[in-house]
Amino acid sequence: MQSNEFEKAKVFSFIDSVEYSDGGIVSKTVLKKETGNISLFSFAKGEALSEHKAPFDAMVQVVDGIGEVTIGGKPFILEAGQTIIMPANIAHAVKAVEKFKMVLTMIKSN
Repeated sequence: MQSNEFEKAKVFSFIDSVEYSDGGIVSKTVLKKETGNISLFSFAKGEALSEHKAPFDAMVQVVDGIGEVTIGGKPFILEAGQTIIMPANIAHAVKAVEKFKMVLTMIKSN
């Protein structure tokens, strides 16, 4: 049986663990647990996740390129090495200014 998660006890690099797809978004599950999950995304330039809300906080860490994260209508430009926390129940969206890769960490509350 093949797991959707990354292999445990093995060194990896986020930047090398997901490829870019022309005109698309690619996502991979790093870890998925009842208490939350960690996902790795790559976005082609101009691709976006439309505005939505989530019932828990989520942290975006940009590992390559440049992305725009909009929270509550306010845009933030993030480059590789930068991080932002999207608060629970506030509308947010993500768009690739240039092609970019990000790690999304969501922590669920009880």
